[in-house]
Amino acid sequence: MTHGMRTDVHISPGGGGDWRDNAARYALLPLRIFLGVTFVYAGLDKLTDSAFMKDAGAGSIGDMMRTVRDSSAVPALVDLALKNPAGFGYAIALGELAVGIGTLLGLLTRLAALGGALISLSLWLTVSWASDPYYYGNDLAYLMAWLPLVLAGAPLLSLDAVLRTRRRRRTGGYR
Repeated sequence: MTHGMRTDVHISPGGGGDWRDNAARYALLPLRIFLGVTFVYAGLDKLTDSAFMKDAGAGSIGDMMRTVRDSSAVPALVDLALKNPAGFGYAIALGELAVGIGTLLGLLTRLAALGGALISLSLWLTVSWASDPYYYGNDLAYLMAWLPLVLAGAPLLSLDAVLRTRRRRRTGGYR
């Protein structure tokens, strides 16, 4: 008797499928929850930290940017942030908050995930670029974690899915 990978798909009359079908269908949900909660927390943490939003001083965005300027892959991006460190800090914090909320709600998920990927990319190229070896820098891992959501969006348990269903009902089609 030969043993191989099972390739048949069992779908019950109710459309539920077997556990593997459901696992595949919900595979991105834990990633979406993790990234959403993490980015909401990161944004709120920055907004509520009185030291972070300052141009200078211990724990400030200004001091952090000055510290990483010479070791970053894109010093010009750091220089741009240093023109108004507090403004840049608020932009990052509000961006993280918007990305996190959009991801958790599943609203404009691909756009939110693209925003998360861009934030992670900019932080990787500036703040964690000098991490050696490179895999010690968590921003690269976050960048990679956002990519499946950029590609797939949030097809289940999301406002995107609700809106898509409403559009289908209105148009009477399967788009």
